[in-house]
Amino acid sequence: MSGEKFRLNKTKLDKIATDVLRPVGFTRGFHNWMAFLTVALVACLYAYYIQFDKGLIVTGMRDMVSWGMYIANFVFFVATALVGMLISGVCGLLGYKWIKPVSRIAEMIAVSFAAVAGLVIVSDMGRPERLLNVFLYGRVQSPILWDVTVVTTYLVISSLLYLLPLIPDLAIARGRDNKMPKWQSMVYELLSFKWTHHPKQYKLLFKSIRILTVLVIPTAFAIHTVTSWLMAVTPRAGWDSTVFGPYFLTGAFVTGMAALVIAVFVIRNSYRLREYLNDDVFDKMGKLLQLVCVVYFYFNLNEFLVPAYKMKGADAIHIHELFVGKHAIMFWFTQLAGLILPIFLLLWKKMRSPINLMVISLFVLVAAWFKRYIIVIPTMEHPFLPVQNLPHEWVVYQPTVIETAVTVGSILMAVMIFSVLAKLFPVIPIWEMAEEHVEDKENKTH
Repeated sequence: MSGEKFRLNKTKLDKIATDVLRPVGFTRGFHNWMAFLTVALVACLYAYYIQFDKGLIVTGMRDMVSWGMYIANFVFFVATALVGMLISGVCGLLGYKWIKPVSRIAEMIAVSFAAVAGLVIVSDMGRPERLLNVFLYGRVQSPILWDVTVVTTYLVISSLLYLLPLIPDLAIARGRDNKMPKWQSMVYELLSFKWTHHPKQYKLLFKSIRILTVLVIPTAFAIHTVTSWLMAVTPRAGWDSTVFGPYFLTGAFVTGMAALVIAVFVIRNSYRLREYLNDDVFDKMGKLLQLVCVVYFYFNLNEFLVPAYKMKGADAIHIHELFVGKHAIMFWFTQLAGLILPIFLLLWKKMRSPINLMVISLFVLVAAWFKRYIIVIPTMEHPFLPVQNLPHEWVVYQPTVIETAVTVGSILMAVMIFSVLAKLFPVIPIWEMAEEHVEDKENKTH
């Protein structure tokens, strides 16, 4: 994007605005969808009320396994949120223009999942009313305080990266007679900040976005690296690793890209935006998903092959449980369905078509959640000292119905936030798509 030579093609802009703004608005279908999510969420919130009233005894967590499904879910949420950095930050700074129609959707995912990630941590607390103490009396030496800090910072930067490019589009929508409700018009008026499409405004906007895209990269690296340190700073088998930082980070890229593909596929078909979210966009997303899967597979080799070769002490017990023990089915599902098969299948262009890529991404995303479960639970079931004279349920972790419902509730909240954003605001950047048309025309002329 060039602030000095920027201009909008009015004809193209009008067509894009008409197409993108057509599905904006709370229709009956949207009301039915939100009603379904709300009813499901109320049931999950009731499950959390039971947990709040009775305590964590209603979960499967005990002295041996004090981190369960909640922490695995937290790591999954943080991982999914990093797609905003991958698309807007890395790919944006590298100048890939194919990301323009999907960049806002990526930021919507980042904002939705980062916003709920903090609530996922609260669900793991036995005394959530003491959450404020983390900020009042937190110890700088604690990775937990670091994690809270970077998650909050990433949420703020991601929100700004979502909001700033939205300002010109809200001004465009505000000036069109599309019979939007008065309250929605007021929201657009407020968030467009009296935008007039003046060149100086665009120049300032470009500079601000550039600064944020630079800032979001180290912040995103920090958020998942620090999350990995919550485990890696302990000497437990399965966590005692020096590659946990990049291992978690590359895994986050895989998770986020899978979530982005699914979201783009749903929006493309629901909003009739195939002209902009075309097959070429899916082909590029498929190639990027394959690339991050290859990098993540490399770190998986380092994480499991090295201790499996040495098979020393507690590592041998941990590896045995993963490879051929009670966690073997879940472990090999995550490796095969979430990494190895996608890498090979995405070699063929046919498998990068929208429907095929969506199915592959669905398997990758499910495997990614199970992967976080595999990272957290088996390690805690294998302490250094022998387990003696303890009840079976204290040693073997089994999620309860309450725990599962609360976990599902957090996913529902993220989906609800994404759904509201997708119907309240344009999902494709109108002015950026119009600018891309102008640049291509100028390049052909010269």
